Amino acid sequence: MTNNYNLTENLKHFFGFDSFKGDQEAIIKNVLEGNDTFVLMPTGGGKSLCYQLPSLLMEGTAIVVSPLIALMKNQVDVVNGISEHDGVAHYLNSSLKKSAIDKVKEDISNGVTKLLYVAPESLNKEDNVEFFKTVKISFYAIDEAHCISEWGHDFRPEYRKIRNAIDEIGKAPVIALTATATDKVRSDIKKSLGIEGAKEFKSSFNRPNLYYEVRQKTNDIDRHIIMFIKQHAGKSGIVYCLSRKKVEELAAVLRANDIKAEPYHAGMDSETRSKTQDAFLMEKIDIIVATIAFGMGIDKPDVRFVIHYDIPKSLEGYYQETGRAGRDGDEGICIAFYSHKDLRKLEKFMDGKPVAEQDIGKQLLQETSAYAESSVCRRKMLLHYFGEEYPYDNCHNCDNCQHPKERIEATRQLLTVLKAVKALKENFRQEYVVDFVKGRGTDDIVSHKHDTLEEFGAGENDNPKVWGPVIRQALIAGYLKKDVESYGVLKLTASGNRYISNPKDFMVVLDREFRPEDEDDTSKSYICALDDTLYAMLKDLRKNVARKNGVPTYVVFQDVSLEQMATMYPVNEQELQNIQGVSYGKAKRYGAPFCALIKKYCEENEIERFEEMRVKTVAKKSQAKVKIIENIDRKIPLYDIAAAEGLEYEELLTKIEEIVYSGIKLNIDYFIEEEMDEDHVLDIYDYFMESDTDDVEAAENELGGDYSETEIRLVRIKFISEMAN
Repeated sequence: MTNNYNLTENLKHFFGFDSFKGDQEAIIKNVLEGNDTFVLMPTGGGKSLCYQLPSLLMEGTAIVVSPLIALMKNQVDVVNGISEHDGVAHYLNSSLKKSAIDKVKEDISNGVTKLLYVAPESLNKEDNVEFFKTVKISFYAIDEAHCISEWGHDFRPEYRKIRNAIDEIGKAPVIALTATATDKVRSDIKKSLGIEGAKEFKSSFNRPNLYYEVRQKTNDIDRHIIMFIKQHAGKSGIVYCLSRKKVEELAAVLRANDIKAEPYHAGMDSETRSKTQDAFLMEKIDIIVATIAFGMGIDKPDVRFVIHYDIPKSLEGYYQETGRAGRDGDEGICIAFYSHKDLRKLEKFMDGKPVAEQDIGKQLLQETSAYAESSVCRRKMLLHYFGEEYPYDNCHNCDNCQHPKERIEATRQLLTVLKAVKALKENFRQEYVVDFVKGRGTDDIVSHKHDTLEEFGAGENDNPKVWGPVIRQALIAGYLKKDVESYGVLKLTASGNRYISNPKDFMVVLDREFRPEDEDDTSKSYICALDDTLYAMLKDLRKNVARKNGVPTYVVFQDVSLEQMATMYPVNEQELQNIQGVSYGKAKRYGAPFCALIKKYCEENEIERFEEMRVKTVAKKSQAKVKIIENIDRKIPLYDIAAAEGLEYEELLTKIEEIVYSGIKLNIDYFIEEEMDEDHVLDIYDYFMESDTDDVEAAENELGGDYSETEIRLVRIKFISEMAN
């Protein structure tokens, strides 16, 4: 065994550190003594050192099972970077060609390689197993060990086969490491790896430097994120989205707003992912927009913020992802956007899965939504979830603690809940208990004959919104506990039983209200109030510009564009293009006098412009719209395009109108010439040239019955495309 002096000396020699953090030294000693070891250490606590240092000191090669190729490369680069010789660390996975694999095996056989990273699939490959049998294995390290458990946030079935591979290759000590694991996940890991007797090292989950906040998710979330990033210009951050599509879209929007951002997800090829990761580590880009595929084992200490665009599927995942902020102990801001719609979407994804898997997934989601909606200290809730007690009611570093809600007396309601759990023989989950105390005779309750119990409906006259907070805060206070093995059944603790016979004051804070997001109101993407005086001035200017150019006023700018100008105060062409309905061409053609007027108005009235709210959008051309544009360019008849896209003809016209009104120029003359009389086209075109409105119904009334609605729409498309775009 290496003594303290030697360990500290080796730490300095290999890694340049003067002292160990937390339990690192005790963990390393345990590994060096040949013992199985279980390490629960939050992100940033220094898990990797716990197997890297002993691997350099012990005889043989340590095998590290790791789930991500990008993680392996990062870790191997770090170890080789501190070594005097090449090949001290290697990885073995599907990305390597045969010649590279041969070189890795040669270095291992020659005793050069002390640390070998493998994917779980590679560990189980027959030819690898046969090779490993010929090698002295110092120990096995299972990184991201929560992947073993279905109750973990990133379950990977191949992790379940690790123990079989170890038994076949040859027994050696096992160290399992994870940053997030509840009691259930911990027992799953140890059982699957066959290390039930392993010594446990559990570090505190409290990261005092991290600030936690949950915000209402609204239609203008992109604007809020851009504002936040601009306020923290030059700082590194990660934005997590659940879908690859959203990752790509948001990264494009950020880049359009002069933010150095790149997407990262598992659908990208490994070379691109690797380049993006390196660019982030080397600070060539500031922001990574990613799915959960990014971040595991990424050793970047100065990530200043982590934003969750979508609420995560579990608190384990949320905690691990937020843990990538502020690993150097300095500022780390963690903001999650939450909406009921996202929650429903995640629940929908579980349809069709095995019942047990659905039960687990729904319970994990309930914990996440409880965290988001609760007004309790977020740090207290998180630590309680991971089995750690936070002794203070106010951490002073989360949104709920910085803006506390009034606490209300809930002694009677707590007593009602505890008696209900007891009457139900501690056999039911929270939703059932809440229905029971409310007096809701659901099919389940009636079939169990629980509607006949004395306690049924004991809280029917109380505020229905009180029961969730009471139960959650009773769990934190230790009066109730959840039996995870039974998918969240509520049980009384000894304290809970004592409370029933001897109640005392119990105060709770009600949950935050998250309004249903206005899903269709996408036009209201601005925040400030309309400046009526400026709006009137802009309308007068539009009239003059239209007269001067010999076009109708709506061809210059539509009313909605003027309204946003009188809200956002754009003063140059670039800012003008952030306004709805203003394309690059339109800003070039008509923008200068409008920008000059707004600039002068702001100066004369000492108006402070909200520059951070001007957000450039990226045209989200759906595949269908792209196909429509391409087919029109190829002069395919509109009827044929409609049939190919599975649309009614009128629906296709609506989509074409959306395209030209967004500023894209389309030429449908080839179709109009085939379908319409030339005189009709000229009459309708002249009408729109003279009219103050582009409304089709108004055109029908003015032109009389000689022209169909479809003809008017076709010519209007031609007119807008030629005159406005």
